[in-house]
Formats: sequence, C-alpha cells, structure tokens
Amino acid sequence: MAKKQFKAESKRLLDLMINSIYTHKEIFLREIISNASDAIDKLCYLSLTDDKVGMNRGDFFIEISVDKDKRTITVSDNGIGMDRDELENNLGVIAASGSYKFRQEAGESEDVDIIGQFGVGFYSAFMVADEITVVTKKYGVEQAYRWHSAGVDGYTVTECEKDAVGTDVVMHLKDDTEDEKYGEYLDNYKLYSLVKKYSDYIRYPIRMLTSVQKQTEDSTDEDPKFEMVEEVATINSMVPLWQRKRSEVTDDEYAKFYSELARDFDKPQRIITVSVEGSITYKALMFVPSKKPFNYQTEDYEKGLQLYSAGVMIMDKCDALLPDYLRFVRGVVDSPDLSLNISRELLQHDRQLKVIAKNLEKKILADLAKFMKDDREGYEKFFANYGRSLGYGVVSEGGEARKDELKELLMFYSSTEKKLTSLREYADRMPESQKCIYYASGESAAQIDALPQTELLKDKNYEVLYLTGEADEFVLQTLQSYADKPFRSIIDGDLDLDDAENEVLDEKEDLMKFVKETLGDRIKDAKVSRRLKTHPACMSAGTGFSFEMEKYFKNFQMPEPVKADRILELNTKHPAVMAMETALLTDRSKAELYAKILYNQALLIAGLPLDNPSEYTDMIAELMK
Repeated sequence: MAKKQFKAESKRLLDLMINSIYTHKEIFLREIISNASDAIDKLCYLSLTDDKVGMNRGDFFIEISVDKDKRTITVSDNGIGMDRDELENNLGVIAASGSYKFRQEAGESEDVDIIGQFGVGFYSAFMVADEITVVTKKYGVEQAYRWHSAGVDGYTVTECEKDAVGTDVVMHLKDDTEDEKYGEYLDNYKLYSLVKKYSDYIRYPIRMLTSVQKQTEDSTDEDPKFEMVEEVATINSMVPLWQRKRSEVTDDEYAKFYSELARDFDKPQRIITVSVEGSITYKALMFVPSKKPFNYQTEDYEKGLQLYSAGVMIMDKCDALLPDYLRFVRGVVDSPDLSLNISRELLQHDRQLKVIAKNLEKKILADLAKFMKDDREGYEKFFANYGRSLGYGVVSEGGEARKDELKELLMFYSSTEKKLTSLREYADRMPESQKCIYYASGESAAQIDALPQTELLKDKNYEVLYLTGEADEFVLQTLQSYADKPFRSIIDGDLDLDDAENEVLDEKEDLMKFVKETLGDRIKDAKVSRRLKTHPACMSAGTGFSFEMEKYFKNFQMPEPVKADRILELNTKHPAVMAMETALLTDRSKAELYAKILYNQALLIAGLPLDNPSEYTDMIAELMK
C-alpha cells in the first residue's frame, strides 16, 4: 500500500513531539500503557450493555515483551482495538483523540476512567523508537490492520492477520549513541522500574517476564533449595491504598507504603486520608514523618505531594499542593478532574489544583488539632520537629487567612509550668487582673529564665512565655493578641502593671544625664528601671525593633543593618548603682568606669555583642586594683 503523509500541521507537531514536548524520554512507556488502559476501559464499558463481549473485568490485561535481538518493545492489550478508519483518524492525525471523543459520548460514569485526551501520547514513543508498528483488531470486526511509521515521513495501513481482539504496539528502538543509550529500555528491570514509577496503579494487570525465586524439584522442608526462574507475572499494584477505605487498610500497610514513598524506615507519626466527591473529585493519602528529614532546613529539600490522575503519576513532587509551612507532609493526591497539558506532565489550568490545595491545608490543620487534643505527648514531639514551620505559616504570605487556626496549634515554654503550653492554656490560667500575655525571647529557656527582667513578674506569679525560636517573636507580633489580651514583651517597653507603673520613683535626673553623656551614642537613653529587683542594670529596646529581631536580621544581607535602640535601665536601689552615684560626687572618672561596666554587663545579659571586649576586660582589671 502506498505510504500516506501526515498532514503538514501534524508533521510539525510530530517533530515538536519528538524534540520538545516531553521532559523525559522514559515517559513513553507511561503513555503507551495509558493508551492500552483506555482501550480496555472502552471494551469494559461496552460489556455493560453487550453480552456478546463475553469478558469480565478480571479477563483484561496489558503485557510488555522485549526482543533484545530485534531491539523491540511490544505493549499488548486485549481492549477494544481499532478498525481502518480509526487508525487513519487516530494515528494519521496527531492530536485527534479517540479517547476524548469516547469520554464525551459516554458522559460521566464511574466505569469510565479515560486518561488520554489529547491524542499525542502515542507519538512520544518516537523519542526512543525509529519505527513503530501497530497491529490491531477491533471488537466486532473480522479484519485486522497493521499501521506502520518511521516518523515524519509518513505511515502505511495494511490488512493483516490477528487472532484476538486488541492492539499490539511494537516499538523498534533507535541505535545507541554517545549521548543516548536507548538500549537500556530493553532491560526488563528498567521497564519494571518505569512501570512501578508511573503506571503502578493502572487498574488492569500489567504482565511482563520477570525473574522469580522458586523452590527446586528436589527441595525439601529439611533441605530447602531455590532457583531463579523467569515467568510472566503481574508487576503493578493496580489498586492503590488511597482508593481503599481507611477501615480496609492496616497500619502496617500504610507504614510500608510510606516507607517506599518517603524512603523513611520509621513509621509516620500521622496518617491523613481524604476522599472528596463534588465539583472536583479527588482522594489523598498524607503522612506526617515522625522525624525531621536531615535536609529539611536546606535548599536541597523538595516539598510536594505525588500527583496522580486516574492512577497515572503526573508529577513526583507537586509543590503547588502544599503551602511552604506544611512542606514536611508527604503523600499522594489522585484526581480524574485535572486539566492536564499536552504532555501530561504539567497542569494546563491551576484552578482545580488551588481548590484541592486549600482543602488539603484545612484537612491537615484539623488533623493536627485533633492530634493535640488526643495525644498531647505525641503532639509535643511533633511540635519539636515542625513547630517552627507552623510559626512560619503565621508570618508568611497568606498567614492572615490561616492565623486563627494556626494560633491554636502553637506552643511555647511556660515559666510557671516548666513545659510547653498552648496559648489557650495560658489564657485559661491568667488572673482576671492580668492585662497582657507576657513573653521574653532568647536562645534557651534557661537563658531567658535568668534575665533580670523576669524577677518582677515572678514575684507576682505572672506566667511568661519563653520564646526560643528565631521567628517566635515575629509570630506573636503578627497575632498581636489572643483572647483579647495583647502580647507584651517583658524586655521592651512598659509591662502595663498598675502598681509598678504608678510607683513613685526618684528619676535621678542628674545621674541619668551623667550616664547618657558618658556612654554617648552607644545608648538612646538611660532611665530608672521599674522592673529590676536584685540586678543593677538591664538593656531594653523600647518600641520598634527588638534585640531578637536585630540578631535575626544579621543572618541576611540588608541594605542597612537592623539595629534596635538601646535603653540602659538602672536599679537605683542596687549597691552598684548607688556606688556609681556616690563616686560621681567625689571621683567622676571612677563613676564613668562604673557606668561603662554596667553598660557592658547589660549587653551581656541581653545576649548582645560587646562594643569592645578588650576594653571591658581592662575596666574590670582596673576595678580590681
């Protein structure tokens, strides 16, 4: 038969197909298997109304075979097949999708789960093959046909013999080059791994010659002997865990699946299942790892859930399904309603994805709230791993919309309980007279607990939240309040304690003026402290940037360095300050020495760097003479 030419538009598209559309050549096997699955779906659907089909769902299969000598891979199915016109229309015109047309005609049916919609997946095989032969026989038609093409130069359609209904796609692989080793696809294990990666959940058995360990004929219970034999076996799982009801799956099955998915041998801490039917139908299976991945805080860590459409993997890590602050979650999402692009590798429209992502976020947060309520010890372990990420969810983009949910999941170390506490628990313990929720920031709970500023609140038995995360202060400032109580730093600004604020103090104006003149630009002001009890001095930042913010922003390249104001607060009832005041009357240089030492001590207590450590040690040595 004379060779027919692809239409001009089809020739250009085929050339584009081979060279540009697909990111990875290995995707060809996924596409051919998906087409085979679609063909079986069509015959399955027909069998619902045509008793003559004579086949049940369990009779259908897809088979992969390899001929290394001929350099061919054959994918066979016993689906509906094609007649001459369908070969012409489906394979002679690129982007003419018989599956898409069939889906439109069948309407919405649970028994129809067609994957192919664009009519281009078949031609992805030309990325690895220089010739493709399709031998097919349609159900209800006696004559079989052979379609053959070597690429853009055209194709032929001829009559042939074929006993059974179905289609065989025979791909003759290109010769190897220095850059491309096409022969690797002739290896059974390579094909096996591609099926497991992309097509493991195709709902029909995918068979292939596989090495299997079996007992030998002379093997006995006392002397077991084994040998490796090759036999055709089903290599795909077919029904994924996320398509099964939660009650039908054991924790061990979930743990095994998670281990393979995340390459983590520890059991997951949480298992979250989702099944939604409506304008967008999807199922999801998600896990919270019990341990933080070693590279979690690095740029190498990739977030995202595996994305499937009708059991075929579309993306290994779809980062659009999770906000950044939930990037520790692992799992899969499967939806038949996704708008896929021509290569089935990316999404053509992201509206569906945004809806799914928003719902998954709510589901995860609801599960964490339940976790916190039902298993406090377990939740505290989770929070030790990922609590910082929840905090970032408050301060990051979109935090305003989610902060009401996230604030209930946050925990901080309590000065009175000596353990982690939630904001709700703190608020429930507050005396009615307490106006604010107090907090202090530092590197550790022990370091914060030793701060001079904590003394007054400890005397009043007021609870203080100790913030040890680098972004904790940003989180509370973003929240602003909880249960109508504003957050108040015990280090910066006033404490809003009526008795302390109303206490009449001698402002020691002359002494404060002297200290300010002595220290100059190193401080913004010097004042008598209302919060110190047994310590002589402390450093506060007033309003604006806090000291913890200053330390945090030192890790970034800033146009101008962030620096908090330094206000030196002095306890005029402390012997050291009283000694400075006495020295001011008799020995001004000694009083200046005292002022500088108190300033440096206040810096040290606040965890701030000394302006000149050597000068400070010299001053201490001078005092010891």
